[in-house]
Amino acid sequence: MDIIHSMNDFTLPRTVNERILQRLAVMPAVVITGARQTGKSTLTMAFGGGERRYLSLDDLDVREAARRDPEILVSGATPVTLDEIQREPNLLLAVKRAIDSYRRPGRFLLTGSANLLLMGKVSESLAGRASYLTLWPMTRREQLGLGKCGIWDELLNERDENWNEIVTNQTVGREDWRELARRGGFPTPAVHMTSTQERAIWFDGYVRTYLERDLQDLSAIDVLPDFRRLMRAACHRLGGLVNQTDLGRDVGLPQPTVHRYLNLLETSYMLVRLPAYSVNRTKRLVKSPKLYWADTGTALHLAESLTPGGEHLENLVLNDLLAWRDSRLERAELFYWRTQTGEEVDLVIESNGRLLPIEVKSTDRPKLADTKHLRAFRKEYPETSRFGLLLHTGEQVEWIAPDILAAPWWKIF
Repeated sequence: MDIIHSMNDFTLPRTVNERILQRLAVMPAVVITGARQTGKSTLTMAFGGGERRYLSLDDLDVREAARRDPEILVSGATPVTLDEIQREPNLLLAVKRAIDSYRRPGRFLLTGSANLLLMGKVSESLAGRASYLTLWPMTRREQLGLGKCGIWDELLNERDENWNEIVTNQTVGREDWRELARRGGFPTPAVHMTSTQERAIWFDGYVRTYLERDLQDLSAIDVLPDFRRLMRAACHRLGGLVNQTDLGRDVGLPQPTVHRYLNLLETSYMLVRLPAYSVNRTKRLVKSPKLYWADTGTALHLAESLTPGGEHLENLVLNDLLAWRDSRLERAELFYWRTQTGEEVDLVIESNGRLLPIEVKSTDRPKLADTKHLRAFRKEYPETSRFGLLLHTGEQVEWIAPDILAAPWWKIF
């Protein structure tokens, strides 16, 4: 299965292709969630060909049938895809009954544009019956037609001493990271549009649709301008710690309202909160997370800016890591690290009991001083930390310190 995104006979593979097939071969239901316009509908229509029925809850007739007689949509032995199921979540009860009456792998492929709302219903009604995947905006290598994320698996699976050779041998070409940040990862603006004006029109329509229609599926928002102001303020705080009181003061909203709005943004895959790393897992839950956006193009549009900063390069690395993490069977966790004395590492991958610290610098000439916090992290966790990775915007791959590899970001993802 290679063909996922299609528009005007243009096709691109996605990272999750193989993962979907693996899950369909085992579980009665596979649930794919992600933001609107990440390509879920096009992706799911590519599976099963004429052997699978495709029904979208965006279709008013289908929604009416789901309300009145849901059994007619899910009965029978023919596999079925139910797209945007968060629009009629009670349909999941009919899916549950259908699975319990006739259980076989791959019978249902479900998609939804909301996380906690949908997953809460799924976990209640499809426990033990479904496998879950998240479809994030397209990675850079997906946009290039490679159907991949970055080389994170290669780095994790190899000895640290071999990283230089692995990275050097990458053949993916260089590009301006600022242009990648501007176009983001939604397939239409990222792949099918070439001008700033075209993308601005698309992003404006996307945000309006999200505010005026999709958001209402999650919760009633009485004052949309307030919500939009909060979105804009959040986009100006990329890479910063989430302080709901300060954010509320900036936009004139009480802290409980800010808390609710941020949860809605995260539920609908617009906002990403990156937790802090701590050996004590309980402390991970109480420390302030850092705030990022699921798509840098949307974030720049909301911030009314065409000039990406270093925080947007960090965001791009995180976006690729999210797509990588959520497309693999082996669980990995993503964090940042900060001490009370101000030492900070942008990203930390925790996998198989080991930690890979990553620092991101928007410079083409990294210096030894740029490794200070990576070395502090490795000193703090000598038993579990792997070598450090310093990503930069230049061309040179080199051991900038004995245990720190400086590498161009475009060689990694």
